[in-house]
Amino acid sequence: MQLPGQTNFYKGKVRDVYTINDKHLVMMVSDRISAFDVVLPRPIPYKGQVLNQIAAQFLNATREIVPNWMISVPLPNATLGLKCDTYPVEMVVRGNLTGHAWRTYKSGLRTICGVTMPDGMKENDFFPKPILTPTTKAHEGHDEDISREEIISSGLVSKEEYEQIEKYTLALFERGREMAKDRGLILVDTKYEFGHIGDTIYLIDEIHTPDSSRYFYLEGYDERQKKGEQQRQLSKEFVREWLMDNGFQGKEGQQIPEMTEEVVGQISERYIELYEVVTGKTFMKHDVNKKEEERKLIEAIQALG
Repeated sequence: MQLPGQTNFYKGKVRDVYTINDKHLVMMVSDRISAFDVVLPRPIPYKGQVLNQIAAQFLNATREIVPNWMISVPLPNATLGLKCDTYPVEMVVRGNLTGHAWRTYKSGLRTICGVTMPDGMKENDFFPKPILTPTTKAHEGHDEDISREEIISSGLVSKEEYEQIEKYTLALFERGREMAKDRGLILVDTKYEFGHIGDTIYLIDEIHTPDSSRYFYLEGYDERQKKGEQQRQLSKEFVREWLMDNGFQGKEGQQIPEMTEEVVGQISERYIELYEVVTGKTFMKHDVNKKEEERKLIEAIQALG
């Protein structure tokens, strides 16, 4: 597909990004799915629509906290927005001792990304207050943990800009937690990316989706913590679990298990369920043919003037 004014095209693991006149982006969220840094062989129907529409809802709900890149959603699986110069760090914020933070804690360490974690915590406990554990943005391989001090001293982001990004991150997470609570959920951890045009900082990419965030069900959380049971999660973790159950963790020599029609259908249904729980809306399946898709994108670009 060639769009009017197109000056660049980038195909990521799950997104196709078109640059328009070096000022705007069309981000198509495909149905491709990745896990363990590997794109799986079969797409998941409606996954792109699910992620794009969840992100759009949360971008609209947080505009008064920080400007964001989104201009319009011309298609259920596409967003048109501003092209920003991106900051080379991802702002990971954690409300609970889970995942990477828990693995670090369990190993005996009490510091992550320069932040001290209290003694005496159990897996999935709430931190006294949310902590920021930034990572560098890797073009290949895994992102790396980095501390606030290292970001500023190395010049990755200026002190003034980083302090503003920190404030935005914590305010966004607080809003995300409030909205999650209204849906009977706990927003456990998530990541935000930021960019800038001139001196103005913008929130970019997707936010609060199951691919970029982890949610717990609020009901029964306290009881499960007291009993030392695992929390009920709402995230992409079920895909990783299916792969691990079938002997795949992205390691060299491992074969991706066969994705049958049944497996693909189950994953698609889980993504639709995630959408409905997180947004409180009924999911409307939208199938667009390529010509119709292109026509709507061209109209949206022309509307920019």
